[in-house]
Amino acid sequence: MEIKVLIVDDHKIMREGLRFLLKDKPNITVVGEAENGREAQGMVAKLKPDIVIMDIAMPDLNGMEATKMILNENPDTRIIALSSHSGKEFVTGMFKSGASGYLLKDCAFDELYDAIKAVNAKHTYLSREISDVLVREYVTSIHTAIQESPEELSIREKEVLQLIAEGNSTKQIADLLFISVKTVESHRKKIMQKLNMFTVSELTKHAIRMGLTSLEN
Repeated sequence: MEIKVLIVDDHKIMREGLRFLLKDKPNITVVGEAENGREAQGMVAKLKPDIVIMDIAMPDLNGMEATKMILNENPDTRIIALSSHSGKEFVTGMFKSGASGYLLKDCAFDELYDAIKAVNAKHTYLSREISDVLVREYVTSIHTAIQESPEELSIREKEVLQLIAEGNSTKQIADLLFISVKTVESHRKKIMQKLNMFTVSELTKHAIRMGLTSLEN
């Protein structure tokens, strides 16, 4: 089955080089070239390519914004970023914009050919270097989420939180847990500090989310 490809790059020598390399590949036809995102947007609407090979840093309209616009108007088109930039802001930016693949310009041509076939088959294609960037970004986001998450409550604090959420007074909680009123107040203060919540309503909702109780005041 023929795969129609549009090449988008602001360097003529890059466009001509890719066209030359692709012309002898079976089932691939280069239907056009564009030198910026704005021009690419119009050509995609007119030529209906299956695959767009998209540079990122271009004048007038960059590859990220062009990708968003093209996919909004042509959702069946698939876009492969081909860039000299490996920074996470470029990689994540292109994928957030809807790209299906990302390769660096110093990749082997056979890898680009493999990417075209894979993306045309509705798969995602990442070069090894780009995979490393995304994995590092994912790991960093997990560590950040852990650091920003509320401090874990102790078993006793969870007990106190449940009883607060169920509408018990400080004296009632003290009697139920066989501890002093002062100790209950200390637990309550620590719970609020750990969760950064300072009203019974907030604590109740959090207790429900944690599965400690299904009751609301």
